[in-house]
Amino acid sequence: MVTWSDIETFAIALGGVEASISYGEPSLKIGKALLTRFRVSDNSAVLRSVDFDERDDLISAHPDIFFVEEHYLRHDIVLARLEHADLDDVAPYIRRTWARLAGKRARNMGNKRMHPL
Repeated sequence: MVTWSDIETFAIALGGVEASISYGEPSLKIGKALLTRFRVSDNSAVLRSVDFDERDDLISAHPDIFFVEEHYLRHDIVLARLEHADLDDVAPYIRRTWARLAGKRARNMGNKRMHPL
């Protein structure tokens, strides 16, 4: 099981990431851009940069971990149930979004830290 604290530690280690609030719940941002958000009501994380085909494949392969709600159907988002996920399940999507959002300076800081995931 991964916790929000685990996700926060991982993401902050990438560089340029700050803890914040989004929709009244804990989130992680790069500047003003949302990296990921914790959904307290169902202990899940909002993972971005997941295209529709990949999302469908994830949900089909791991329905205990990944799901989507109608609100997110038109967005490149998948939700992850943290009680059924490991950091290895969510880290690639956080890293992908981070790489897309982070500036060169933040990416260079993250590369120096060389987090194992």
